[in-house]
Amino acid sequence: MRDIPNWHDPKAHLMRHAPDDAVLYFSPAILQATARRFLAGFDGLVTYAVKANPGEEVLGNLVAAGIRAFDVASPREMYAVRAVCPDATLHYNNPVRSPEEVAVAVRLGVSSYSVDCPRELEKLSSVPRGTEISVRLALPVEGAAYDFGEKFGVGPEAAADLLREVAARAFIPALTFHPGTQCDDPEAWGAYIVEAAQVAKAAGVPLARMNVGGGFASHRCGDAPDLEAIFAHIRAEVDRCFGADTPELVCEPGRAMVADAFTLATKVKALRGNGAVFLNDGVYGGLTEVRDIGAPDRIAVLSDDGTLRQEALVERIVFGPTCDSIDRLPEPLPLPGDLAEGDYILFAGMGAYTRSLTTRFNGYGLSDVVTVANLS
Repeated sequence: MRDIPNWHDPKAHLMRHAPDDAVLYFSPAILQATARRFLAGFDGLVTYAVKANPGEEVLGNLVAAGIRAFDVASPREMYAVRAVCPDATLHYNNPVRSPEEVAVAVRLGVSSYSVDCPRELEKLSSVPRGTEISVRLALPVEGAAYDFGEKFGVGPEAAADLLREVAARAFIPALTFHPGTQCDDPEAWGAYIVEAAQVAKAAGVPLARMNVGGGFASHRCGDAPDLEAIFAHIRAEVDRCFGADTPELVCEPGRAMVADAFTLATKVKALRGNGAVFLNDGVYGGLTEVRDIGAPDRIAVLSDDGTLRQEALVERIVFGPTCDSIDRLPEPLPLPGDLAEGDYILFAGMGAYTRSLTTRFNGYGLSDVVTVANLS
């Protein structure tokens, strides 16, 4: 599947249609270029974390770019991938599952699972022997916007015990970890790799594969991460720590794969005398993540005739469109001093989790995705 752009860029569409709903603009060219960058630079299997954006156009363009493996967290994500790529490789790395979900996974041919406790391993008793099962390791490693280890994973000693049990049950033993969302520090992966080698040694179990997780992104704000430097550090540390027992590698970027392929365009509905701004989207919509990891700073403001607003920035309280008073950004947002009602505020790098988390509260929410050739 190749999505054919209908518009050159967001500005062209905004000026032609003047949409009153918030709009996500999607560039297939950017998405495919990012996918090819991962495929060329990462020395292992590249999987896409579907949770970041499960849109059919996203999955189809990733397949067109050469991605054939997907990290799925639920049966619905499995079905979504199978609909676009029937022979795709599925990795089910959500370590908490019901027996019914396991049955669906087996039926749909999932080839890799993760676990972080004996009970979850027990639930996989119906999975064919010879299937890969990764033990999820968690460490107190800094460098991410928030720590995934608070919810999933086990420490080194428990990981070694679990790895031995995986091997004893005739599954293919592997390890997995996740340095955390928006991680861009190569040393975070390095710390995990050092400990993973020690876990495998303590367990006495050679690893068939090691999944180095996601992260790879810190580009909602500031400069883009140096992906190639991260890839190189991962490879060097794996070779150094594992030597002759070096496992094959897997990564599972979500945000890093899809974020830059989308721009969110919102419209200024109202300006108050105190400078507060009301937008047609907020924390119940495409700006949901702002509550947890802050607002992006890659912002452009267009007047209703397409002129770029460039006056000095003024910090403004920003509210969403709903009748809920907590529908507001947690911190003031720097916006041009000549901001006016009817202006469009464009947030770059918004392809991850905007669609996954948006609601239709009060009848608001994101409209259909608009495909464009370029985002600027």
